[in-house]
Amino acid sequence: MIFIYIIAVFLLFVHFYLPRFIMEIKNPFIVLLRKEKERESFDTPAINGKELSFKAYDGLTMSAHLVYSEVKETKGTIILLHGIRSRKESYVYLSKRLAKLGFNTVALDLRAHGKSEGIFCTFGVKEKKDISALIDYLNQNENIANNIGIWGRSLGGAVTLQAMAIDKRLEFGIVESTFSNFKTITNDYFELILGFRFELFSSYLASRAESIADFKDAMPINASKEITQPILVIHGSEDERVNISYGKANYENIKSIEKEFISVDKAKHMDVWEVGGEPLFDQIVNFILNKGIKLD
Repeated sequence: MIFIYIIAVFLLFVHFYLPRFIMEIKNPFIVLLRKEKERESFDTPAINGKELSFKAYDGLTMSAHLVYSEVKETKGTIILLHGIRSRKESYVYLSKRLAKLGFNTVALDLRAHGKSEGIFCTFGVKEKKDISALIDYLNQNENIANNIGIWGRSLGGAVTLQAMAIDKRLEFGIVESTFSNFKTITNDYFELILGFRFELFSSYLASRAESIADFKDAMPINASKEITQPILVIHGSEDERVNISYGKANYENIKSIEKEFISVDKAKHMDVWEVGGEPLFDQIVNFILNKGIKLD
């Protein structure tokens, strides 16, 4: 009898709670296990900008930080999107560098992350609509309507692809180290964390996650087929979390004729910038200036 009770509790745990580890960003158990990294803050006199608060398409309050260009003739505005379980402060350094080059930046806390409201990450399905709401806000409240681009890393890269597919006000995009299919990457992470692959079980967890968080079809590879804007895809050749083959598959499916792919030799998932260094940054800036930004 006790054995049956234990089995029943375990099955209930698997069905109702375990899938939350995938998409419930502020899950108390995960928060307890994760050690929050110290990050730079936008709240410094060295940065000319301000905190933004706007409503997502479904009414959630979203948080972002706008940093103004330090150049009189602003070249454009770039929306910056972080990875899963990160937040907008991961882009303080990049925002400062881009400001010096003449770009406004808007670093966004994706839904359920940082100061933005929400419980679940939907891997781009709902987030892509949040990007459109942010652009509406920038148009109406900050007089920012031209030369808007988007730059996303990992989860943020998946959002970038899906947002560019539906909102052509995004004139160019930069995508780093992202996946092509939510269920496939869930299977991969299951193996990465536990050391073995059991796709029947991990696919079930992915389906339950979709049901609980009310989303489906988180497939950047399909969104790529609708992208006509200039786009740069970057991926570490030794990425242990998101295999470079996914980045290449997204790239091959992008409809745009103005696209580039950069493989950063020997880079893993979290050290693309460190390994790529200044040459990589120069390549990105060159892409933005030559294909992304249409100077008046």
